[in-house]
Amino acid sequence: MLSLRDLADLVTKKLQKDLFVGAELYGKKDDGLYPCRVLKIVENGVGKMQYEVALLGENKKITENAILHGEDLVWKKTPFNRKILKSFIRESTCRSIPWVLHEKLAQKHGISTDLPEELRSKFFLQGGQLVNRTKKRKNENRNNVGEANGESGKSKRNKGETGKPDASKEENNQPEDEPVKYPIDDLLVKPGPDDPLFTDRPSPSRDFNVPMDCIGDLLMVWDFCSSFSRVLNLWPFSLEDFENAICHKDSNLVLIVETHSALLRILIKDDGEYSLALQNKKRKSKISLITWTEYVCDFLEMINVTELCSCMTTIKRGHYGLLDANAKLGILRELVCHALETDLIRGKLDDLIEQRRALGATVRGEALEYARKKREEKEQLKGESNGLEVKENSMESTGSNPHMAENGEENGDMVEEVISSRQSNAFVNSRKQLNGQSKRGEKQKLDPKVEAENITNSNEKEAQKQLTGEKKEDQEKKSKEKREQRKEYFKREMEKRSIRTNPLGKDRDYNRYWWFRRDGRIFVESSDSKQWGYYCAKEEVDALMSSLNPKGERERALQQQLEKFYPRISLELQKRSKDLAQKIALEEAVLRRSTRVRAPPRENPANAFLKYVNKWKED
Repeated sequence: MLSLRDLADLVTKKLQKDLFVGAELYGKKDDGLYPCRVLKIVENGVGKMQYEVALLGENKKITENAILHGEDLVWKKTPFNRKILKSFIRESTCRSIPWVLHEKLAQKHGISTDLPEELRSKFFLQGGQLVNRTKKRKNENRNNVGEANGESGKSKRNKGETGKPDASKEENNQPEDEPVKYPIDDLLVKPGPDDPLFTDRPSPSRDFNVPMDCIGDLLMVWDFCSSFSRVLNLWPFSLEDFENAICHKDSNLVLIVETHSALLRILIKDDGEYSLALQNKKRKSKISLITWTEYVCDFLEMINVTELCSCMTTIKRGHYGLLDANAKLGILRELVCHALETDLIRGKLDDLIEQRRALGATVRGEALEYARKKREEKEQLKGESNGLEVKENSMESTGSNPHMAENGEENGDMVEEVISSRQSNAFVNSRKQLNGQSKRGEKQKLDPKVEAENITNSNEKEAQKQLTGEKKEDQEKKSKEKREQRKEYFKREMEKRSIRTNPLGKDRDYNRYWWFRRDGRIFVESSDSKQWGYYCAKEEVDALMSSLNPKGERERALQQQLEKFYPRISLELQKRSKDLAQKIALEEAVLRRSTRVRAPPRENPANAFLKYVNKWKED
């Protein structure tokens, strides 16, 4: 039985051995290593696989073909890194060591759920769950010993009024139920008496203009164009405008033309296979409103996808707008996939990654600096308190006789004065007594003034301490606000440098939930990616969050992500509702107008995509 890391390594090795048509790697030939592409898998009778490969020269141009053995082919890089494989393994399994696939996933791919021979002596299936024989035997022995000694707490709780244990459990020899440690797999969660009142999950809206099986491509293309709008020199547009433009029948719609042109320009600048194909056809590098369909046809010829190549005749005739939404989004999807492989986009991604790392390092540095200052302040306060204690102890030791703090010479002088005073005459003694009485009288007269001064001094000190305390609190409050502002700033900067959009999470049925910052809605994708819906109101999001059960692993993670982004999601949805209300009001105002002064269609807010202008277009 393998750990997660060992299993990921094993899968990686197997993926490296199993080659497929179209894989690009390096081939060994004539004591050299050359880039090549697998064209065909050839089987010989010996049992070893051979591969027909095309050796690639500059700009991936095919120089010659060759037949190579599997050991002569080396990957440029592994098809999937260990991190991706670990994540895939975790999502696909419900138990580790031994690893057990989800039942639905196993049925979907026709994988047997029977136990292997080497595990049958250690495990068995009971109620659809894998049970360890050794652990079960230990639990049974523990329960039997507890019942014999009368000390088992669980056996006492399970005894009836007559003092006899539950007969059904004794007959079946089943171990006692242990308390479940949540979270667990969502499909294993059962209703409990301590569960809160879960609301019914709202049904998502499904009023899309494009067919349901195109929604994934629609979101992917729009998100890519919005995320890399600066690199593409393409002015951003809303998802609704893009959806309406895809469904429109105009063949030279500006939004559609500019989107295709921006993606094609990226491929031309890359000097790759598409650029070479244009050079062979001696086409100009400038794409215009008239010639853009020719460049699209050249791209379709290059990728040679059967479903899309059948659209070339319609496009060449100038009727691009008559294509269905599947074909239009299919072309844009292929353009985006090829654009992602260009050096320009990859360079931008590398820059974003470096910027995110730099921001992360700055955040960590500020956190360490703040922690260091806090430690120094604590040490300083501790030192001051220790100094005060030492001072108080010394004052207590010398408080009974202040003159004891003087040096030895002064004490000696005092002794000599006492001796000389004893030897003096009575006149001197009486004089001293009179002087002492007069001094005591003056001291008694001055005592009230001294006390008043002491009181005022203590009041001033207390007021000063209070002021310093208030100043310190204000400083701490300001510094806390500043730290919060810095955190928000770093969070915003990180979001600006977002590399890709990830789902918020999944529910118990493996439906994925997506949130796009530039749209505001929360999209719901079914587990098989065939059904889509969305939530567009704050009340729907609140109901969704209240329907999630935190005892399940997936729904707890989804709930945490929704709570994390809830302020921003609510703000975007409220803004969207306000814009929608204004849009409806404008549409009603247009409908109320007289037919003689009715505004043309382009002034209708629903047709805003018709007025799209690419303000970042290259000259």
